[in-house]
Amino acid sequence: MNCMRFILIALSFVMVSCPLIAAETRQEEDDKDIFNVVFENDVFAGSDGGYTNGIRFAWISSEENMPVWTKWSANRLPSLASAGNKRLSIAAGQSMFAPDDLSRRDLVAFDRPYAGWLYGSIGMVSDTGKTLDNTVLTLGVIGPLAYAKQTQKLVHRLTDSPDPKGWHNQLENEPGIILTYERKWRGLYEASPFGVGVDMMPHVGVNLGNVSTNASIGATFRLGYDLPADYGPSRIRPSLPGSDFFIPTQAAGGYIFATVEERAVARNIFLDGNTFQDGPSVDKKHLVSSLQLGAAMTYGDARLSYTHVFMTKEFDTERGNPQFGALTFSYRF
Repeated sequence: MNCMRFILIALSFVMVSCPLIAAETRQEEDDKDIFNVVFENDVFAGSDGGYTNGIRFAWISSEENMPVWTKWSANRLPSLASAGNKRLSIAAGQSMFAPDDLSRRDLVAFDRPYAGWLYGSIGMVSDTGKTLDNTVLTLGVIGPLAYAKQTQKLVHRLTDSPDPKGWHNQLENEPGIILTYERKWRGLYEASPFGVGVDMMPHVGVNLGNVSTNASIGATFRLGYDLPADYGPSRIRPSLPGSDFFIPTQAAGGYIFATVEERAVARNIFLDGNTFQDGPSVDKKHLVSSLQLGAAMTYGDARLSYTHVFMTKEFDTERGNPQFGALTFSYRF
């Protein structure tokens, strides 16, 4: 993925200098709330280790009926475009991580440790029609209180999969916090050859906290119909960014997409281990490249998407390059 890194470095200069990314305010306010559910699992890649499962439920408010106090707060956050239409987002989810060999009861010294992450988040979104600013505060717990052990054992029992035997080696209980900011630009490049829409959307982001501290830069390329409906499918953080909301302009639409991202990682608790006590850990990579390929479809007030994620190694002794799939369903009401 060295070629990807050169592309992203060049893209960063374009994002700074290109006059096409100036925000254009979208004046009308959307009057519908949106519910999202995201399911991520490595079973889509035919494996059962690493980042093995994630589920996230999210509600995002309409722009028209957003409470006055939240609009007042959002307009005073320097990270949100003051001219954009605002939304409030609330989400909850669980993610789990495991070594490749689930049959071993002992600590696998050179593989990632078992870990669970149970969390809730609250955030503000600002959409100008050309830019999307997203600021999110996530609070949760890592360790046995995340109940990842119980979740994985239940799912494996229901699906007749191998029983994971090493959860007693998981990371210890620790409160977790992540403060996230990301910006996406829509319309850096747009075209409609033969009536089919094509666009490119750069993004930058940063996560700060004891769970995850990293910075990212990337871009999404889309080909299809009704491209203004969203900024790409939703994903579970801290990962490639998407949008929990979409505003269809036609009865039906859809597109295929490819996203490239480079992430500089200062901390990843799921690899570095607990913050305030000794425990299992591995030597992480400080630069991680990602490629995601997928498709999204909208019909009426519903959106369905699938994303397949390919990543470079996240730690030195990782066997092979990780990959997993993500299903997202969104509904406007």
